[in-house]
Amino acid sequence: MAERSTAAVDVADSDGEESLTAEAGKATADGAGTQQKAGTETEAAGNQDRGAAADVNPPELHSGHKLARRYRLEECVTRLDGFSSWRAVDEKLRRAVGVHVLPADHPRARPVLAAARSAALLGDPRFVQVLDAVEENDLVYVVHEWLPDATELTAVLASGPLEPHDAYQLVSQVSQAMAAAHREGLAHLRLNPGSVLRTESGQYRIRGLAVMAALRGISSEHPQRTDTESIGALLYAALTQRWPYDKDAHGLSGLPKGVGLIAPDQVRAGVHRGLSELAMRALVNDGATASRQDQPCTTPEELSKAVAAMPRIRPPEPVFTPSPAYQHTTYQQGYGQPPAHGGPSRTARPVAAPLPPPPPLQSRTGKALKWTVSALLIAALGLGSWQLADTLLKEENKPDPGKSTSQKDDDKPGQVASKPIQIQDAAEFAPDGKPQNADQAKLTHDGDTSTLWRTYGYNDGPQLAPYKKGVGIVYDLGSEQSLKGASIGLHYGGSYTEVSLYATDSLTPSGSGSDPVGSFKKLATKKTSSKSADLKVKSEAKARYVLVWLTALPYSPPEQYFTRPYKQAITEVKFTG
Repeated sequence: MAERSTAAVDVADSDGEESLTAEAGKATADGAGTQQKAGTETEAAGNQDRGAAADVNPPELHSGHKLARRYRLEECVTRLDGFSSWRAVDEKLRRAVGVHVLPADHPRARPVLAAARSAALLGDPRFVQVLDAVEENDLVYVVHEWLPDATELTAVLASGPLEPHDAYQLVSQVSQAMAAAHREGLAHLRLNPGSVLRTESGQYRIRGLAVMAALRGISSEHPQRTDTESIGALLYAALTQRWPYDKDAHGLSGLPKGVGLIAPDQVRAGVHRGLSELAMRALVNDGATASRQDQPCTTPEELSKAVAAMPRIRPPEPVFTPSPAYQHTTYQQGYGQPPAHGGPSRTARPVAAPLPPPPPLQSRTGKALKWTVSALLIAALGLGSWQLADTLLKEENKPDPGKSTSQKDDDKPGQVASKPIQIQDAAEFAPDGKPQNADQAKLTHDGDTSTLWRTYGYNDGPQLAPYKKGVGIVYDLGSEQSLKGASIGLHYGGSYTEVSLYATDSLTPSGSGSDPVGSFKKLATKKTSSKSADLKVKSEAKARYVLVWLTALPYSPPEQYFTRPYKQAITEVKFTG
């Protein structure tokens, strides 16, 4: 069941059939005509396609059937409107995949092929990747990743609403991903809890970009607004465990009929106020906002910036279970003692009566022996005391290596201890106009080593050339600082990472050409195979803007969502002056 829910494209849902834009038009007071029109046109187009699809005989496929002598169909997940979705096995690469199959003469076959090929070119790891799109033997089929270890947001919300930090991560990651997709001209139009997956590491993946809408015959005059409103609905559901319309959908109860669209913090107690307002800004468009809300967000880019402007919501502190009370051992409790904590009593062991002391030495010889022994004991005690005092005096006069070294270092004239430099801002430096993950640059100086900025993966390495001259981030130190070094936390070790520091003239320097960093002042460079790099600036250097520039990335085994082997990620950067 876990695999079924993860691979299946949300094409069999009967709930949520009407587009979110049309539903929002019913819920808002202003702009309802425009949104209702868009929803009506979308529904009419879908109905027309469904009528044509009904005349198309779906291909007779069965478990065990092979496509391209490579993809073996295992289980039919969905069969609807003349097409079917399958869990399959790629026998060449020995991995599970998902496959959508429809006849080549299906009215949506061409749009599906075009959408799949466009989505495959995006190559963004935040989306479930399209692996193949083929027309062969009167069939059109689209092959995509299969993520058996991820969980649909539908299943996550079935157990209750998300914590504020998890809801913050959801809206942040999904809005950033959709903003990147729209910059490439791609829309989703079917974002809902069934099309968002959460991995075990807490990352969110979006499936069905462009393809899901093409399979359903959905279009929109305002695709950015539609996707933004869908993200708002996801956030609303994450905060309240309710669908923000008066219809039940995706396993969630809708709002009561007739109450309209009310803020999440009015639906459920304890909802984060900032996230509640953010959901309303995404859901309510065309200026129909409540008095306490800011301007509405009508594009994923605007929503992403609004999320970034919020105070960051940190994860809850871990709860530690106190250790059980300390129990005395049998030896410590002693025999015959009362038992601790009401434990079973112990029977005292019988002790033999002591032997009578020997008679004292009363003879003359005995008295002489006693005096002799006493004199020897006194002499031994005196000698021992003298040796002990001499040893202690010698130890006291010995110099302390650690103390003398530190005193000598501290006594050096003109030497000032290194101090941390506060980072004010950060921006990714992409001189070729193709950033890696620009929205993640700020995560490298937020004090949280669990967040990171990640490069893309590459097939060859460690040197980035000839793919790129390098990748990196420029940091703003607030004012010109005397820089002594930098400590850079890395996510991957192995082979080697090559990192350099450069002083630049701004947060967004204009490096270009064959050597994008040629006009910058080089401060330090280092190769490392560990998960950190400590760079020391040898000569006196002052700078306000410092570029951390990676020119070689280490090899690491392919991961579920990052399959190319040469990659790196920066977790935390610290500068000292």
